[in-house]
Amino acid sequence: MRRSITAATVLVFLLPLIQSFPATAISDGTPHADRVLVIKSERRLYLIRDGKRIESFRVSLGQEPEGHKLFAGDNRTPEGQYTLDWRNPESDYYRSIHISYPNSEDRRKARAWGQDPGGNIMIHGLPNDADKWNFAFEGLDWTDGCIAVNNRAMDEIWRRVTVGTPIEIRP
Repeated sequence: MRRSITAATVLVFLLPLIQSFPATAISDGTPHADRVLVIKSERRLYLIRDGKRIESFRVSLGQEPEGHKLFAGDNRTPEGQYTLDWRNPESDYYRSIHISYPNSEDRRKARAWGQDPGGNIMIHGLPNDADKWNFAFEGLDWTDGCIAVNNRAMDEIWRRVTVGTPIEIRP
C-alpha cells in the first residue's frame, strides 16, 4: 500500500521549523523593521532596519506628553527600552500592538510613589467608533499614555513589525 503525503502532513512537520526563523521580509519584499524608535518631542515613530530609518509616522501621545510615565492614570507615555510583545486585531482602537511597559524599574519607581505603574500601553490606530471624526484626532495628544497613529499608518506598522521587536521611546 502506497501512502501519499498531504499538504497538511507537510505543514505539521514544517510549521515549527518555519516559525523558528525570524521574518525579515514581507511577501512583497518589503523589509520588516528590526527596531522601533519613538521620539516624543518630534511626535514621530520610526521603523528601523539595519540601523536605517525605513519609515516614519506622525504620532499622538498621552494627554500629558512630557516626562516618563510614573503611575496609572497620569496620562503620560512611558520612556525607555521595551518590547512589542503581542498584537490585538480586535482592539477598541483600529488594531493595537502591546508595549511591554511596565518593566521592573517602572514598577520600582511606582512603588516608591505608592502607586500602581499601570499597563496596557499600546501602539494603536484611531478609535473604532470615531468614524467621520477621525480627522479630529490627528495632531492632538489624546491618549491615556499610548502611542496613536492614523489607521493607514497602523496598517503599515502592523505589516512591518513582528512580535518581539524592540521599541525605544525617547523624550
